[in-house]
Amino acid sequence: MFPFNSTTSSYGGIPLAFDFDRPVEYVIFIYQILFGTTTVLVAGTVVVGISMTKNLRAQNRFIFMLNTSIADTMNGFAVYYLCLFDVQESHPQRNSTYFILPSLLGVNMITFLFSQFDRYFVVCQPFIYSRFITRRVVICLNVYSWFYTYFILIILNVMPVSKSMQTLAAMESFVLLIVMTKVIMTIKLYVVARYQLDREPPSVERDTKKESLRITILVVIQFLVLWSPATINIVLLDKAVNWVNESSNGFAIMARFNSLSTPMVYLLGSPALREAARTTVWGRVCPRLKNRVRSGKK
Repeated sequence: MFPFNSTTSSYGGIPLAFDFDRPVEYVIFIYQILFGTTTVLVAGTVVVGISMTKNLRAQNRFIFMLNTSIADTMNGFAVYYLCLFDVQESHPQRNSTYFILPSLLGVNMITFLFSQFDRYFVVCQPFIYSRFITRRVVICLNVYSWFYTYFILIILNVMPVSKSMQTLAAMESFVLLIVMTKVIMTIKLYVVARYQLDREPPSVERDTKKESLRITILVVIQFLVLWSPATINIVLLDKAVNWVNESSNGFAIMARFNSLSTPMVYLLGSPALREAARTTVWGRVCPRLKNRVRSGKK
């Protein structure tokens, strides 16, 4: 923990999280700026690449990627406020956003769960999937992830503090249920990818399924790993470790890193997404890079 004293440095009436009287404060300050900027650039690249490519927008798995990347891009911008200024979202709140910005990670938690079930049904129940899980259904699920997260947040914010604290305590069991469900589904998806798909004859469709399963499994595993410390501290240890503000909150820093690692996994794991990003983003920003890639292919 870094008990920063934020009474001297301020901007617009809100004090900064740093006084810059110790080297570690410079390190964390620079890290937060670099992290926020990199997250916006990487996640924003995924958003633009999928949004501007019709072939990707037509595939359900990329709709889930688009939804999480939108939240990740917004979370990258949120870092400039949450992690540079003296903000405390947990009780007692200080210069808080009433959990509006931290809840962006909650949108991803629900979206990942939906995407896990989506990938499971597309492999194990292809007939049911093709008949019932249409593009409209997937879009509705992604919209629901936003609606549910912020509808609950509105209810908590309009409640008295004592009631909202009791409601949050009651919801902790629900959070654990989601985490356990994600763990079980990750194991199921690994078994499907490891055994069931290997028995199918080689085809483009099988390769696409394996690619999407690998991406989903890796994204969920890193999500669980980065979220575990914060979840254990809040749900199981009843906030045994408290932090001065969001900038010094090591658990929040780990959880927030999902906003950068997730779109990076998307880009590294999907050649189609990389090509879309190269065409719609990188190639337009840097035409020389686009020409070099094309000449390299030739």
